[in-house]
Amino acid sequence: MSDRSLRGMRLGAQSMETEAGVEPAPRQRVEYRCADGEQVFVMFSTEAEIPPVWVSKTGKEALLVDGELPDTSKDKPVRTHWDMLLERRSIEELEQTLKDRLNKLRAARGEKIQA
Repeated sequence: MSDRSLRGMRLGAQSMETEAGVEPAPRQRVEYRCADGEQVFVMFSTEAEIPPVWVSKTGKEALLVDGELPDTSKDKPVRTHWDMLLERRSIEELEQTLKDRLNKLRAARGEKIQA
């Protein structure tokens, strides 16, 4: 019984099948380039949709060489706190509110109130 055991074999780590007659899926090598000139090569299936931007191992964004630039027009413009405030109040209302708050602060300090 002991002469039939598989000694030194890790279960599930290695396949007992050979790769003879197995043909890998067709692939294509795609080149990306970072702004600083770093080249990034990625292998994709020939059927895969190629993304216009790829993040390299160094964390930099790389653009597809000989490809279209990504369309960033769909991105919403960044709204600041000031933009959101102006959606709710006019400049005149804000100036009046500032004046009222300053008068209240000055009154609490015992200073002379301005009209």
